[in-house]
Amino acid sequence: MLGTFASMFKNKETRNRIFFTLAMLLIYRIGSAIPVPGVNAEALAASIADNSIFNMMNLLGGGTLERLSVFAMGIGPYITASIIIQLLSMDVIPALTEMAKSGQTGRQKMDRVTRYLGVVLAFVQATSLVYGFDKQYQILENSGLSGYLFTATVLTAGTMFLLWIGDRISMKGIGNGISIIIFSGIVSNMPASFVQTWNILAGGTTQGELFNGILQFVLYCLLYLAIIIFVVIMETAVRKIPIQYTNSSNLRRGNDITFLPLKINSASVIPVIFAQSIMTAPQIIISFFNTDLYNKLNSFLSLNKPLGLGIYALLTILFTFFYTDLQVDPDKVAENLSKSGAYIPGIRPGNETRTYLHKVLSRITVLGAMFLTVVAVIPYLLPMVTSLPQSTAIGGTGIIIMVGVAMETVAQLKGQLTQKSYRGFLK
Repeated sequence: MLGTFASMFKNKETRNRIFFTLAMLLIYRIGSAIPVPGVNAEALAASIADNSIFNMMNLLGGGTLERLSVFAMGIGPYITASIIIQLLSMDVIPALTEMAKSGQTGRQKMDRVTRYLGVVLAFVQATSLVYGFDKQYQILENSGLSGYLFTATVLTAGTMFLLWIGDRISMKGIGNGISIIIFSGIVSNMPASFVQTWNILAGGTTQGELFNGILQFVLYCLLYLAIIIFVVIMETAVRKIPIQYTNSSNLRRGNDITFLPLKINSASVIPVIFAQSIMTAPQIIISFFNTDLYNKLNSFLSLNKPLGLGIYALLTILFTFFYTDLQVDPDKVAENLSKSGAYIPGIRPGNETRTYLHKVLSRITVLGAMFLTVVAVIPYLLPMVTSLPQSTAIGGTGIIIMVGVAMETVAQLKGQLTQKSYRGFLK
């Protein structure tokens, strides 16, 4: 690993890409510290600390929501728009389905449609958040229609500017720009989280309390590391199904065997995002019409209580099966195997292959759903049984995203270095 990073900085092009990415992330962090004019940031921070859903959104945004900075919305609306367009393109809207099958040109058109939808969603979400926050906590100096529209417009512009920064990183930097921005937002909160945890655990006045606090902090760090290792293992875990081709010899060597890899967690972090959206949407809509009902619903769906956490876990499991079925279609896989003259040893092509793939996918999806659910509920389960606040809790969507982006970026860098090595060899 150290040799890989040393090779990165020796290569001029790769080094320039790294510096360009860091420069773009610096702009992002500077913008994250600039609040929208006319906002009472102190009242907003206090309101977010009391709301588990908004606290989660603030964590993924690197603390931008509690300051209501110009980048407070992050690129969440664009991600939501991407998921919606992806679902609608699966034989729901014929025009989008045709775009999805039209190669590079079709993908460009779909990306354009996704961005337009992202602008609309960003404005609607920004207006809803600002209106709800102001009605509950009076965070705006100008609480009129003009104040709402101004703040929502600034937040929407910040989201689209972040999307532009992500595009620049993808073109001239390293990794996927949007993923890198989300990654940096999550990582930026980690030092403050560890410092807060240290102050809570090691804040004793006597020598015995201080020793116990230090021991608990060490255990906290070890548990954090263990969860990261667990996420890495589950993100890379695959079920390999052996594949045999009809035109190949029956006597094959071990290193010639072909496998069909099925990921244990094919849905990635999308089910958790779906579950969060389902639990957040009713609260945002009702906040426009009935404040008392909003407060009751917020208390009912709070992730800091067993009932709300149980609903959140159940939604995560259901959406894991739903999205995995969309991502991996056993019927199409079986059809493609048949067209390419391949089959699974011991399984007849056709219906038996489809049935076998359905059975295997269902079994491994159970493990994937359990993995996602455990990691997603840990940040809300620990504060129920310990003295740690939710802001310092371990696990959650943030770690899954952080690990996934880090692994993807390192793999891309290794690929670029390998490509450079081949070019140098050919020269």
